[in-house]
Amino acid sequence: MQAGKLLLVEDDPSLSELLEYRFTNEGYDVRATADGDEALLLASEEVPDLVILDWMIEGTSGIEVCRRLRREKSTAHVPIIMLTAREAEDDRIRGLETGADDYLTKPFSPRELLARVAAVMRRIRPVLAGEAIEVGDLKLDPVAHKVTRRGQPMKLGPTEYRLLKFLMESPGRVFSRNQLLDGVWGTESDIELRTVDVHIRRLRKAIELEGAKDPVRTVRSAGYSLEAA
Repeated sequence: MQAGKLLLVEDDPSLSELLEYRFTNEGYDVRATADGDEALLLASEEVPDLVILDWMIEGTSGIEVCRRLRREKSTAHVPIIMLTAREAEDDRIRGLETGADDYLTKPFSPRELLARVAAVMRRIRPVLAGEAIEVGDLKLDPVAHKVTRRGQPMKLGPTEYRLLKFLMESPGRVFSRNQLLDGVWGTESDIELRTVDVHIRRLRKAIELEGAKDPVRTVRSAGYSLEAA
């Protein structure tokens, strides 16, 4: 069984060749490029399951590629692991705030990258297969279009359902209001940012359960995330 589709964006030929060889041996379908603009094109032609993205690449920078992938509805949820020689804390934070899910500083062990990719793939596998998604005490069945919490059915409107699904597919990750607008309503939407806050309030009310903690976390000046517990 194929382990998953990877898009590898790395401009160091020797490192790119090594990683492509290692991941292919592990059963991954790998497409590799050294160019940021080509990476965006490849992602639009066939959406990968995961992107390994170097910060310093030819053409469009890695941080800009990450930003654009997050803006597109088709790739907004695709996990991104950034590779970089930058060690400063501010650079790591900038990468994560732009939308990267993980960050690996060069030089690194290919085994560590393999392990991190495998961990992400285990997490997203149910989403790719259309299986039920479980985060904490919440369970969402994308086939039956049902949400339960501690076994009790939750009644959600269509927008709240899409919003919850979007958050559950990346638990713990903070999404800005713009990212939520793009991911839930689409990039062509002209809905105002404050609409996100309205639907977050409705979502919180819809999944409210006596004795249970509110799983939706507000991150001041950043956005919202869904916590596992």
